[in-house]
Amino acid sequence: MPPYRPPSEADSLLIRATRSCPWNKCEFCMMYRGEKFEIKKVSQIKEDIRIAKDFTSKLKELSWEYGLGGDLSIIARQSNIPWLSEGCVKTAFIGDSNSLVMKVDDLREVINFLYETFPTLKRVTSYARAKTALRRTPEELKRLKEAGLSRLHLGLESGDDKVLKYVNKGPTASEMIEAGKKVVSSGISLSEYIMLGLGGKERWMQNALGTAKVLNEINPDYIRVRTLMLIPGTPLYDKAKAGEFEPAQTVEILKEERKLIENLKVSSFFVSDHIMNYLRVDGKLPEDKEKMLKFIDDVLSTSPEEREIYLQPEELRHL
Repeated sequence: MPPYRPPSEADSLLIRATRSCPWNKCEFCMMYRGEKFEIKKVSQIKEDIRIAKDFTSKLKELSWEYGLGGDLSIIARQSNIPWLSEGCVKTAFIGDSNSLVMKVDDLREVINFLYETFPTLKRVTSYARAKTALRRTPEELKRLKEAGLSRLHLGLESGDDKVLKYVNKGPTASEMIEAGKKVVSSGISLSEYIMLGLGGKERWMQNALGTAKVLNEINPDYIRVRTLMLIPGTPLYDKAKAGEFEPAQTVEILKEERKLIENLKVSSFFVSDHIMNYLRVDGKLPEDKEKMLKFIDDVLSTSPEEREIYLQPEELRHL
């Protein structure tokens, strides 16, 4: 089972096709630090899928024994098995950080086997790196779409080249645009992740404007917001401790988010679905832009004491 998945995949069957991250050099990230990257054999992945199917079948037998008529949802909820909470497998997520790095035929085989094994499956998603998406031809991405790959989650983080270089993200802003456009053109749904505060106090404005510019070029289906957390053990944390990086304060991050939304010209869902964010700002752009901006303005206009009512408490952001 992958150790990490997007919040939107909380009720998905989690299947691990790779281990760790092939890049693993982003200076803000601790997710796979120190872990060796590995692509699992297709036979191993398919065996994991069979195990999930066997588990489902045995649970169904128990449901009949308990007089539940084969309904898995009650047992699943009571036993904390979220991927069966609707009584069957509806969605699946392929981890770890970049299953797109697999050979296309191998990934297609895994996706096809998921749909064959779970006929109720409606969606299959995965993380991917922009650099990997760039290496995929339009034809390869379309073949994955035809196999049933529904959505890719890409980490843009920032559209400012200086910020991207400073945190050793890897791709440039122009490469992020090219990769995102390629995914969108294939028909695969695209979630782009952005990180407020990544430019620190010095470049919060450039981070907002650069990120908006890149997103406007891509026009992804979803823009998913994260806020920088300085995690002990990461190079960016060490830079902050040494005084080389000055983190943006809460008000600056809210202003950055406002500036970002103000400059977005997209038809995307804007989603703040992570506990590390200070505010839950959600909406469909452009329809909800004014409402979203007003919400941030209302919070910014309050006193520091009143503002705490709206903000995610720091102790929860660190969970």
